[in-house]
Amino acid sequence: MFLASSAKPIDDNLKNFVDEIEAQSPSLSVLAAREFRYSLRQTPVELNIKEPRQFNVLEEFIIRAAIEFQPPPTEDELASVLGLDSVFIKTTTTTLRSLQTLSATSPLTVTPEGRSFYEKGSVPQPPYPIQINAITDPLSNKITFQFESLNETLINLPDLAEFITIDNAIADIASLPFEEIQKIIQTSDLALHVPEEGKIVTSCKVLASTQKFWKKISLFVIFDALEDKLSIQIRNGKQILEPASNWLEFLHIEGKISLQALCKLSTETIKFEREVILKQKNTQIEARLENIRQKALEAATVNNVKIDNSTVVGEAIQLRDGQIAQAFIEVLNSAKSQVMIYSPWVNQAVVNEKFLTLLQKLANHGIWILIGYGIAQQQEDEDKPIPPELEKKLRAIKTPDGLPSVQVFWLGDSHIKEVIVDREIYLCGSHNWLSYRGDYLPRNESVYKVTIPLQVQEAYEFLANRFQNHAQKLWQNALENRDSKMAVESLCVWGALGMEDIALKEIQKNNWLELLPVWLNVAIQGLKSKNLSGDSASFKTALSLLSQVSIEEAFIELLQQGWRKVIGAIAINNPETAFNLLSDEVWAQFIRLKIVQESDSPNDFILYCV
Repeated sequence: MFLASSAKPIDDNLKNFVDEIEAQSPSLSVLAAREFRYSLRQTPVELNIKEPRQFNVLEEFIIRAAIEFQPPPTEDELASVLGLDSVFIKTTTTTLRSLQTLSATSPLTVTPEGRSFYEKGSVPQPPYPIQINAITDPLSNKITFQFESLNETLINLPDLAEFITIDNAIADIASLPFEEIQKIIQTSDLALHVPEEGKIVTSCKVLASTQKFWKKISLFVIFDALEDKLSIQIRNGKQILEPASNWLEFLHIEGKISLQALCKLSTETIKFEREVILKQKNTQIEARLENIRQKALEAATVNNVKIDNSTVVGEAIQLRDGQIAQAFIEVLNSAKSQVMIYSPWVNQAVVNEKFLTLLQKLANHGIWILIGYGIAQQQEDEDKPIPPELEKKLRAIKTPDGLPSVQVFWLGDSHIKEVIVDREIYLCGSHNWLSYRGDYLPRNESVYKVTIPLQVQEAYEFLANRFQNHAQKLWQNALENRDSKMAVESLCVWGALGMEDIALKEIQKNNWLELLPVWLNVAIQGLKSKNLSGDSASFKTALSLLSQVSIEEAFIELLQQGWRKVIGAIAINNPETAFNLLSDEVWAQFIRLKIVQESDSPNDFILYCV
């Protein structure tokens, strides 16, 4: 958080929400927050619903005869064939005609609806009525159905419609095509229109005139310092209303709404606070670097020790020109689990075949490498974008388990040049790590190699937060487009940051179970580097998801291999921990999914995996 909430136009009831939003990321600042009301329309309707029942023997024979006999028989002909009184046949055919299974004509003819029900082994029952409510929401621009009526509550707040023209472009329920009404009912998750089960809404009738009800919403104006972007959020409590938020952002970009009128936020105020926030962000970075410089200078004054142009100061070493590139390579070679680099530019002068070979060697040892780049505020404005063929080579570097070891992303809007290895070593200064080799034409550059824990942690948190934000955006895009490649990138970034639990929660929340094998491979990386403990709660959560997986899944073989490797990786360090994960319920799932053989025992399996 950059500015005190008390200095902003924020409604008292929203201050806690503002604190929560700003706590999500140090780059977010809420400039304004205000409550409004807007109107929903509720229309009571009556639906008629037809459900199937299993047909009896005589009904089945009559329908089958009408379908298969050529020519189709009459009731009397069918009664003669069966040796029954025609009264029995005619009584049954009258029932079937009333259910629209047979047509009213003779000979016996099955209707298309009757044929559909017959194929499911049933006939329709007489329709029955049910009353529900159609809710029209102009902000989400959609109609939904629900059983409960909206509550009439007094909401003494400004009407959003007084500031924004809310088009009631949604047609009245009475004028909608019936097929569209059926689709809306089906998507409302009320289990009233389920064609695959034979449950059909056959009609919809408006019972009374439409009523207006008020609903409370909150509007937040948020500035993201990392993205240098202003966004507008509409929320219902904590839930972000994406369509409404996107619509308001569009209106704002088009100049069709005034933030001054909406929430007393003028263009001048936004510009001023943006400059203050960005300045404070850059000041924080510079202050961190200046703190390091001061520590080096203070210690140099006391010790006055110089070795090979390097001023050795406890846990900080100042390097110059030709020493920088050598130290960079040495630090990379010392990595055990994680490398994070931010360089404004990336080119082939530094990221050559020799450097790519070094990165592949790190990847072979299961080391994650996160690379951020970019200096412009917008990616399309970069004067020196990363060459596409170079980015492709970086992304082609894989771990032994086939995961992308190097994640390279445009983050932009930063002059910082930083390297952080294993959260233990921090390189910072004026050297462009991935665009200047430093072995020719000395430029009097200076870099600090820092192992002061507090300084390293501050730098790590800042840079890790940028990568985490990017991973979250990648994940949202992956969800919207069901893009598994993009989803894998998100999981790998979370894994590199030691956030395997977040990755698993997102998989579980969005029921994207085919990503479980990827998560298992990410977890293996964490286990091997000892950044993830075998008794992590994430493994129990992942095991609980096995009950939702079918043996027929396309990814089942990868899942089988993944769990064998995970149990083995845990057992190498602590066999007892691995054994404790294999409860009776888990073992039953392992057998069902053929992760183990029925003849195996947990002890034998652990020995086999190790």
